[in-house]
Amino acid sequence: MTKRRLNKDPYNIVITGVGGQGNVMASRVLSNMMVHEGFRVTIGETFGMSQRGGSVMSHVRVSSKAVWSPQIPKGQADLIVALEPIEAIRVLADYGNPSVKVIVNLRPVYPVGVITGAEEYPSETVIRETVAALAAEVRFLAATDEAIRLGNPILGNIVMIGAVSGLGVLPIDRELFEKVIREGMPASRVEANLRAFAIGETAAA
Repeated sequence: MTKRRLNKDPYNIVITGVGGQGNVMASRVLSNMMVHEGFRVTIGETFGMSQRGGSVMSHVRVSSKAVWSPQIPKGQADLIVALEPIEAIRVLADYGNPSVKVIVNLRPVYPVGVITGAEEYPSETVIRETVAALAAEVRFLAATDEAIRLGNPILGNIVMIGAVSGLGVLPIDRELFEKVIREGMPASRVEANLRAFAIGETAAA
């Protein structure tokens, strides 16, 4: 039985990034938290050309009433969690709307075209201004930097899930996160994940 209510039903979440950032794990952790609370969750995933470095996008649809199709309709995201800044803009273009909320990790992952000099990556200022213009509410986080300080860059994905909790748009918290990861993760990794979650939660509150 559901303990707490959603702000909207279904609640549509897009988690986006590039290969190697832990996008899929982030979507699974968030989904497991919602299932733990009695919600019905569907996940749809799309992957770019490259396993590492290509675009990765997970659609997470949460409901207390029904099982929805895994594909969020265009223009109907309620929350976008972007592990990479340019991916935030790409997803906003397709799934954004005037009420969408966005959490952005500011650490870029440069595509091959930028590395070779054939393309130019936009400045942080341009990224901030573009995202802010397309969203109702935005949180910008240095999630990868925080994860590096914890000793593992991949923990940036958990920092971002903590930020979802801090934003207050879903009925999740640190206690629920701890329950879920203790069930599905080796004990040696739990403490670092708890610290990462707490950093994101505090940063987005």
